[in-house]
Amino acid sequence: MMKMHVAVAAALAAAAVPAAAQTAKVPRETVTALLNGKKVAVEYGRPALGGRKMAELLSQLPADRIWRAGMDQATTLTTETDLTIGGKRVPAGKYTVYVHAPATGDYSLALNSDPGIALKLIYPAAPPAVADALWPRLDGYDKVKDKEVIRVPLRKGTAAEPMDRFLIGLAPARDGASSITLTWGGESWTTGVRAASPSR
Repeated sequence: MMKMHVAVAAALAAAAVPAAAQTAKVPRETVTALLNGKKVAVEYGRPALGGRKMAELLSQLPADRIWRAGMDQATTLTTETDLTIGGKRVPAGKYTVYVHAPATGDYSLALNSDPGIALKLIYPAAPPAVADALWPRLDGYDKVKDKEVIRVPLRKGTAAEPMDRFLIGLAPARDGASSITLTWGGESWTTGVRAASPSR
């Protein structure tokens, strides 16, 4: 079973390498918001549906139904201040972002303190330009599940504007509060983000 996981991971990584080298095809984007003067940033890759259905793509997820929330290198959330996301506290720092996308039921946003794994460790033939880039755990999220910081439910909605390319947005902050919204196709998923109250 372990060999199968590694083989699948290597195949997925190999397929991703050309995209990583051709940023015009799979752009990476950083979105930011200021919460009480402190920056929150999400950096991610933007895969395209290209005429496919989202359900078709997500049906290819492993049994744990964990998705990398982007493409190529790990999607990350970096915050200069403590946050509450979906009502749960997140200390200042940098986290890898995943989405739990069950076949039925609500999706969840997960932040993990594991930074990911260098591409060269799962795909030895990786081009030098991306060999040291950190990839998400394609070989089994269970290996880093104990480093999960939060997992919070996402509210499903209809996209304000359908998106062929996956989009993550941070709403402009008001009174220290924002929201993070994931949009793909005609659907969206949202949860609240705000600056955390000082610890007592």
